Amino acid sequence: MSLTTTILMLIFGWLSVATAMLWGVLRIARRHHPGPARQTQPTPKPARGHAAAH
Repeated sequence: MSLTTTILMLIFGWLSVATAMLWGVLRIARRHHPGPARQTQPTPKPARGHAAAH
């Protein structure tokens, strides 16, 4: 295998790993960050604890 082929395979390997990592990070970030269509007003929750007992 020539030196040029080895260097190109290393570069393409790094790029494929970087692309896969970026895809995974964006997938996780999109799952945990609500988009504009999913944003709703939070419903008020009843008070709990010591203040609710009185």
